Amino acid sequence: MKEQVKVTQYGQGTLAVHAGQAPDPTTGAIMTPIYQTSTYVQRAPGEHMGHEYARVTNPTRTALEGNLAALEGAAHGICFSSGVAGIDAIIKSLRPGDHVLSTNDLYGGTFRLFRKVFEPFGLEFSFIDMRNLDEVSKAIKPNTRMMWLETPTNPLIRVLDLEALSALAKEHNIEVAVDNTFASPYLQQPLSLGADLVLHSSTKYLGGHSDLIGGVVCTNSDDWNEKLRFQIKCAGAVPGPMDCFLNLRGTKTLHIRMQRHCENAKMIADFLDNHSKVGRVYYPGLPQDPGHELASRQMKDFGGMLSFTLAADSVENAMKVLSSTSVFSLAESLGGVESLIGHPASMTHASIPREERVRAGLSDSLIRLSVGIEDINDLINDLDSALMQVS
Repeated sequence: MKEQVKVTQYGQGTLAVHAGQAPDPTTGAIMTPIYQTSTYVQRAPGEHMGHEYARVTNPTRTALEGNLAALEGAAHGICFSSGVAGIDAIIKSLRPGDHVLSTNDLYGGTFRLFRKVFEPFGLEFSFIDMRNLDEVSKAIKPNTRMMWLETPTNPLIRVLDLEALSALAKEHNIEVAVDNTFASPYLQQPLSLGADLVLHSSTKYLGGHSDLIGGVVCTNSDDWNEKLRFQIKCAGAVPGPMDCFLNLRGTKTLHIRMQRHCENAKMIADFLDNHSKVGRVYYPGLPQDPGHELASRQMKDFGGMLSFTLAADSVENAMKVLSSTSVFSLAESLGGVESLIGHPASMTHASIPREERVRAGLSDSLIRLSVGIEDINDLINDLDSALMQVS
């Protein structure tokens, strides 16, 4: 019977298809089966065949965890029922009085979890522009225990220097957690740049088909692996076997999809940057973007996410564009094969108070695109038609 591939031997494309998986030993099925069971028969009390109870482990989930860990170059992958469930498990490992230093441009659900759920339990959070290392250094406190990073950020697509921030954190014995959802492991591997933890909403690029909810945390730390699996055993925020199966299906084409996402996004960014109705385009693939040089070093490519404002910048004009596309669908989420258009201020980031959004640079009229894998001419024509609705 064919064995699992050795992680160190192969490239990302091969790992995406094979890592963590082997043909089913009973039937030879090449796809990992959906183990739809809640419990497992034991030979004798405490003498099981690798699994005891499905909240703790499931063979389909184990295969997915091995696959995602390999893609991130990690020793461990711990899967959760959603990305925010993974964040929740990480932050639950801190204690009242601990301080988390976070980027101020981040997913609204993360901000809400930090401020509305964990601050009342005595954790402290600061949100700053983490592109400025001097400001980050000044913001570190004696009780700072973790840096929470996103890069590229959501929704302003800013690029943070993972290597420099990780080195600074290590000087102060601070753990570094990176939300790598926008990049995917195909474009960026934060553990290799010094991070301790990498989080993904696997709902997005890892799944890739807008048909599952999931999350994963990858790490090389045995201690973090133990702490996070303890959280799973206690709190039970685990993905079901069908979601894990769908996620394994999705990662098999991750490398191919990401190439097309990046190709399309570059052409759309160029189109928007030269359009008379567009104000500013936020995309590190543009040479004039402040994050271009860093992204060129830190990432394999520039990703499929971009944001923009209008030349006649107003919420009313933004709404005209948002309601006038045909190929781009107005919806939350990102990273699927289909292109999505969204309004962060009223959708993905509505939970962040307006004054804090504006302070971070997120205007009420900002439009965010998740560029899919459709034919590029159709996407450009769709956006052009929508922009023509702006006076």
